[in-house]
Amino acid sequence: MSTAHQLQVLDSFIAYRESGTGSPIVFLHGNPTSSHVWRNVIPRLADRGRCLAPDLIGMGHSGKPDIPYRFADHARYLDAWFAALDLRDVVLVGYDWGGVLALDWARRHPDRVRGVVVFETFLRPMHWSDWPPQGEQLFRALRTPGTGEKLVLEQNAFLARSLANGVLSGLSESDREVYYAPYPDAASRLPVLQWPREIPIDGAPADVAAVIEAYDAWLTRTPAKPALLLTFGDTGLSAPKIVEWARSTLPALEVVPLARAGHHAPEDAPEEIAHAIRAWLVRHAL
Repeated sequence: MSTAHQLQVLDSFIAYRESGTGSPIVFLHGNPTSSHVWRNVIPRLADRGRCLAPDLIGMGHSGKPDIPYRFADHARYLDAWFAALDLRDVVLVGYDWGGVLALDWARRHPDRVRGVVVFETFLRPMHWSDWPPQGEQLFRALRTPGTGEKLVLEQNAFLARSLANGVLSGLSESDREVYYAPYPDAASRLPVLQWPREIPIDGAPADVAAVIEAYDAWLTRTPAKPALLLTFGDTGLSAPKIVEWARSTLPALEVVPLARAGHHAPEDAPEEIAHAIRAWLVRHAL
């Protein structure tokens, strides 16, 4: 059973769940979920280390400071959480934006990292040509001033669509309520809107593209640091051309395909994800 905590960081606080003892394994969620997404993965790995799953700033049960919620803001608050807990000898597990944050933190703190596991995340800066037509239409709308605000802040449409399309097995009403609870009004939904605007597509925004290019370069020149990529079929961010690019470009990245799952894969395949991570930890004596 995991224990819920709150930790003061900067001008706000990070909520997180913790289970197990030993060297830390940190689980980072994406948009628009929370640490709740790991609830069926962590119990299967808690005998392997101290499992910690924070809610990103502005999301889940964490605080909602008055900030723009750009990638750099999330990284800054997450850095403060890592520092406050003095986490070292860490394995990072992340998907979606949690994968970007994990790889970025690992690149900047290689002496504090044992390895990294990612899936359904941004392995390289994107191009609009990478997106299927419906995805391109949605994300262009989300990135359009005024239109994105209407869809996300006013209508809360992105949360509903992401959960419906990103979980193949469906969600219980109680789990759906957990994901909706942090976003009761327009102001609370700013993080959900800002994340799609942070995706580096055709070079913009340039600062986030630079973050991804930096950890790609790190993965290219650091094959001794174990890194695992899990894939779930051939859609979304597991599209074949992206995975093949990763295989050929990032020698540190070990690719393990699993059965088909949605973008929010821990909802569909928690047992398979935990088994793959456990096998990788054993294989690399982590």
